[in-house]
Amino acid sequence: MSSHHALSTAFEPASIAVIGASDSPGSVGRIIFRNLVEGGYRGTLHAVNPKYERIQDHPCHRSIEDIGRPVNLAIIATPARMLHNVTAQCGRSGVRNAIIVGATGRTLERRIIETARESGLRLLGPGSLGIARPGSGLNAALTRIAVKPGEIALVSQSGALCSVVLDWASTQGVGFSSVISLGGTVDIDFGETLEYLTHDPQTRYILLYVNHIRNARHFMSALRSAARIKPIIVLKAGRHGADENDTTAAAHGGLADVVFDAAMRRAGVVRVNNLDQLFFATKALSCGFRPREDSLAIVSNGSGPADLAADRAKDLGTTLVNLGSPTIAALERLGGRERRSHNPLDLGGDASPQRYRDAILALAEDAAVTNLLVILSPHALVEPVEVAQEIIDLSAQLRLKLCCCWMGGGQVAEARSLLEQAGIPVFSAPEAAVELLHDISRFHHSQTLLLQTAGGGAAAYRRSGGARVLIETLLNQRRHTLSAMESKALLRSYGIAVTPTTVAHDATQALFVAEQVGFPVAMKVDAAELASKSESGGVRLNINTAESVWSAYHDIVDAVRLRHPEAHITGVAIEPYLYRPRAREFSIQVVRDAIFGPVISLGPEDASAPRTFALPPLNPVLARDLIDTAMPTAPRGPRSPAGTLNRAAVEQVLVSVSDLVCELPWVRELEIGPLIIDAEGAVAADARVVIDQGLPAGSDRYAHMAIHPYPLHLVQDWKVGDGRAVRTRPIRPEDAGLLLAFFNGLSAETRYMRFMEELDELSPAMVARFTQIDYDREMALIATTPDDAGTEQMIGSARYALAADGESVEFALVVADGWQRFGLGRRLMGALIEVARAKGYRSIFGDVLGNNPKMLRLMHGLGFLVQPHPEESALRRVVKALHGK
Repeated sequence: MSSHHALSTAFEPASIAVIGASDSPGSVGRIIFRNLVEGGYRGTLHAVNPKYERIQDHPCHRSIEDIGRPVNLAIIATPARMLHNVTAQCGRSGVRNAIIVGATGRTLERRIIETARESGLRLLGPGSLGIARPGSGLNAALTRIAVKPGEIALVSQSGALCSVVLDWASTQGVGFSSVISLGGTVDIDFGETLEYLTHDPQTRYILLYVNHIRNARHFMSALRSAARIKPIIVLKAGRHGADENDTTAAAHGGLADVVFDAAMRRAGVVRVNNLDQLFFATKALSCGFRPREDSLAIVSNGSGPADLAADRAKDLGTTLVNLGSPTIAALERLGGRERRSHNPLDLGGDASPQRYRDAILALAEDAAVTNLLVILSPHALVEPVEVAQEIIDLSAQLRLKLCCCWMGGGQVAEARSLLEQAGIPVFSAPEAAVELLHDISRFHHSQTLLLQTAGGGAAAYRRSGGARVLIETLLNQRRHTLSAMESKALLRSYGIAVTPTTVAHDATQALFVAEQVGFPVAMKVDAAELASKSESGGVRLNINTAESVWSAYHDIVDAVRLRHPEAHITGVAIEPYLYRPRAREFSIQVVRDAIFGPVISLGPEDASAPRTFALPPLNPVLARDLIDTAMPTAPRGPRSPAGTLNRAAVEQVLVSVSDLVCELPWVRELEIGPLIIDAEGAVAADARVVIDQGLPAGSDRYAHMAIHPYPLHLVQDWKVGDGRAVRTRPIRPEDAGLLLAFFNGLSAETRYMRFMEELDELSPAMVARFTQIDYDREMALIATTPDDAGTEQMIGSARYALAADGESVEFALVVADGWQRFGLGRRLMGALIEVARAKGYRSIFGDVLGNNPKMLRLMHGLGFLVQPHPEESALRRVVKALHGK
């Protein structure tokens, strides 16, 4: 399997042609060509413009076709009317990648895409500012700003924002490994770009500016993979472009902010909300500021600034550390004010450099203190420069993560400059400092969510059969909204406790049903199209007598008809009335976002209360995080006046709902409300489900989801000829240790046959690349067996990744040396081929060393054609057509 990313020729081009290069002052072609020349581009550079013989001492070609040999990257800086013809010329000339700098209309854009696809030309843009790789001397960007080399990659859909960030960075000494302006993302988008940067050794951090997303699955897969090994900061535009409570809004492509925030939380990235936060976070990362805990101690020389910081910390949920008794005693020995021994710590307006130093050293001895914000206000009796120098001297000695806020202007300018030069984040406002610490520390919490592999449980897979029959029956009847009884039946099939419901079609029937159910009862109108039965007047609770049932039935029907005369009332549902005085009522909702697919939310039954959102699939850990966010003050221990909530029961309901929406793509909306929760458990008292046509025939069963569940249905247990047990299954993120042990146990020859190079160890990036997969565009099946102690060990692996043509996949296979004569390779490859066939890929291929006869025999036996390799004489290209055969 190739070790070079498909976009390497775009972002590390050996040859570039600037089409529309110019000597005209102020022209796009002149600026980009000059940047390439002056930046020290080390590859072959071509100027293309029929108006010139030479440009900036370089010969100029009349067209891209006149160059006479393939070019890795073409930068198209021509008027819009010429774009289609130029794109066609690039395709005919064998150009592999092109950047379209100018903007286009929709019609022209479609023509360009169609033309590019016919020739395999990859496009960046339109409306791209270009790219830069300062460490390689590549500056192919439309900018007048000199970009410094660094470890941060900037990826943006907005060229204007690229310019803003680069201008700021030039004044702050911040450098970049890559600057990639995506523009309209009609072809090359965030997904492929993130994949490239994940494996780029020059990139340590990644900044993203997101305006819209075209392919949520690809975006989330690449983002999650990258975030596992590199911190990512995301800024998104249009946070209030749509109603934040309308997660199906069409504005901004359906990308409601609450859904995007849930996606970023699940992706393990740092999300910031404005440019200032982006700048602060970027500067902090470049300085190595990486707080791990969202907790804080504050030291100041005035109560006002300290209180501002403390207030903002509480707003964000950042914990103010409770200082230990030894720390308090040490601080009290400093003498002076009573407040000096508490957090936030007020050292007084006359705080000397020594007092700051002693306080910081005392706090550093407290194990609970990991992050420290030091604030200074320019009182007449304070020396800002001397205090800054003490901070700088201490920073190299202490385990604490230090962040400073030197408030004011001219009196603190020199001190602030010293702190910046020392790599210590420094701010002018305490709120900004607290926000930075909160934003960066959230990264570590999100990482715990990122490592969770969820969904695809065996029980859910078994349950889905009966549920599918129910939904398909209703769709055949052209039904879209399920009744309460039908909705509860669907929930019950997934193990969710529900109150039993029977529908009475007249008042007389209601009497007999109520007697059968047993008093007291709850009565609710049965009208599927009503979103809220309570608001329509269709609910009566705690009915205790037959007479009350009779009158309640008529009251319900009359009230609903008065408010909703168009409603189709089929009767009144009767169920046991749950009297649980210590219970609390919540609701779980599922809606379908236009970009990210199903979204699960949890919140109080009160419709006006805020809700917390998460993307499925969920497992107990992810469900617990959703619960902790939605009800942070819910009691956990012994009974309290509010009652104790059975959190385990709520977790089970959330995971079951997640399984349901994963396995049933027909579910468009689902609401459980109220979900009654107390110490006894959680019971769905009412439910409403809306269904619609699901996936087209032949589609991937999880195509409706942004995050692919773990494909448990691919797990197989079998035995080799000597009776030893083997399991083949998809790889998981937590298999990193298994993978490393497997690699370390391979012989040098087997490693060389697999990687086609001498490889002594797997880097963290390679381990992440092999274990963090999306199960959609790539698949990795591993074979494991228990060792003598019963511990799982890895003995083989077969994987494929989507090829550049988007229609075929490239495979790689490796089997442990001691297991190469037991049919393991054939079994793994057979399973992998079936997965690729089920996905609808056209063919599967791979490269095999010509001196690897065992692999070539295996491929021949599996029906692969063995062909000469198109580029390397030492290799053979093996290909198998799939076509569903």
